[in-house]
Amino acid sequence: MASPDTEHDLEPVREPVLDTVLDKDGVRLTVDDAVATVTLTNPAKRNAQSPALWRALAEAGRLLPGSVRVVLLRAEGKSFSAGLDRQAFTPEGFDGEPSFLDLARGDDAALDAAIAEYQEAFTWWRRSDVVSVAVVQGHAIGAGFQLALACDLRVVADDVQFAMRETSLGLVPDLTGTHPLVGLVGYARALEICVTGRFVTAEEAVASGLANLAVPRDQLDAAAADLASAVLAAPRSAVIETKALLQGARERSYEEQRAAERQAQARRLRDLAGLGE
Repeated sequence: MASPDTEHDLEPVREPVLDTVLDKDGVRLTVDDAVATVTLTNPAKRNAQSPALWRALAEAGRLLPGSVRVVLLRAEGKSFSAGLDRQAFTPEGFDGEPSFLDLARGDDAALDAAIAEYQEAFTWWRRSDVVSVAVVQGHAIGAGFQLALACDLRVVADDVQFAMRETSLGLVPDLTGTHPLVGLVGYARALEICVTGRFVTAEEAVASGLANLAVPRDQLDAAAADLASAVLAAPRSAVIETKALLQGARERSYEEQRAAERQAQARRLRDLAGLGE
């Protein structure tokens, strides 16, 4: 009988087959079967954000293959994202882009449309057919904090520092971050974090529900991969139904949520019985 530790009995390790779908303006999208990875790729500027980067993030969402079930959002370098590139506040702004001062001088409709376009980079992460995981190290400030909040889940390194600095600059968080922040930590804590602009460390992030898990920096990638594998272990249709059920819970009454649970379970039972549509 062959020894169980012979090479013929070892389970082969599958090498990831990465397909680069997008790589521009500081954003790279790669796909390996059911897992997609969106990476911020400008570590020299601490992955500072710009309208071009936001358009690339929105494009990554549109280009996501239907086979993808988990999306990992990570960043190269020491910081996840230092927030908005301060060049946005200069009179000249970014090449080929209207400066923020130009936008402020425009009419209400044009200004609203511009901000709505920026927000598109932050909205697709919560769509029901995928589970998104922000993998965060170092600084995640302002727009960087809001990008992490855009995801369903957050795995952080023990050196993470979240901060919402918009209010201290005379602005408000407008990249969809206020809704998930209040949902995660409550109104009073969210208000205090925003108006003081203070740092939230890994320990507080986990204790407050802002992060799902904190690990040493050198274990961050492995922890994210383990979480992705755990999500993939459940049937996709059940994950989609469960996510939709939980996403709507805050807006429904208790009785409405009971009804939503019954309807979702009826769909699952019929599907398992081979009677689904």
